[in-house]
Amino acid sequence: MSELQEKLKGEKGIHTDFENEMTYGEYLSLDQILESQKLLSDHHDEMLFIIIHQVSELWMKLILHEMKSAIIAIKQNKMQPAFKMLSRVSKIQTQIIQAWDVLATMTPSEYLEFRHKLGKASGFQSYQYRQIEFALGYKTKHILKIYQKDLELTKTLEQALNSPSIYDVAIQALAREGLPINKDLLTRDFSITYSGDESVAAAWKQVYLNVDRYWNLYQLGEKLVDIEDWLQQWRFRHMKTVERIIGFKVGTGGSSGVNYLKKVLDHRFFPELWDLRTSL
Repeated sequence: MSELQEKLKGEKGIHTDFENEMTYGEYLSLDQILESQKLLSDHHDEMLFIIIHQVSELWMKLILHEMKSAIIAIKQNKMQPAFKMLSRVSKIQTQIIQAWDVLATMTPSEYLEFRHKLGKASGFQSYQYRQIEFALGYKTKHILKIYQKDLELTKTLEQALNSPSIYDVAIQALAREGLPINKDLLTRDFSITYSGDESVAAAWKQVYLNVDRYWNLYQLGEKLVDIEDWLQQWRFRHMKTVERIIGFKVGTGGSSGVNYLKKVLDHRFFPELWDLRTSL
């Protein structure tokens, strides 16, 4: 018996009787999770393709969990808990970005072997990704048509579409601190993508010129920049991975593929926070 085995043998407190106790696998519903990879082909790499996307969706579920709570916390002026949640979002984003490196080990020839099995299903249809975009302020009402067959999901997405984004509540936080903000912004139609305002630009500039006075707002601004920075890196890795595997083919969901992914790279969620880098 090895030295390690001897040490483990000495662990008298390890539980082995689970007749009436919950196991690790039961707590995590592992049977359901590990049986959720339903391959439609017999190609080896389809398992990789499914798992990468399922794992990404799980990370996105956690991002939404943190983002929703952070929005509520900022509304309630509970900035420290919000900062913790937003920092966690940034760390989660790094995990999703690294997932593209794993998917990129699949070659164009390998993907072609089972791509036809996807039909019109596409990552473009990820409703959790849409909710993340909505939470960040990028509102695309027309996209809801994709989800019409699921009434409950449509209702959830419509609620997210019409709710204030994290930048909307950040602007409200600026106003609470006495910084002059265009009042129309505080009661605007939140289903419309925010496009920028001079009063917000001036307010953020004051924050960054008076860091000690507006320390919480300064930290909030930097947390938001972190999230947008990582999201754009995620978008870029997504675009390059798609280009590497299918080139400039049309996506299975009907989008222009790489060309579409390049276009969305130009969108800025928090424009004033980026512009002030130049104006300071």
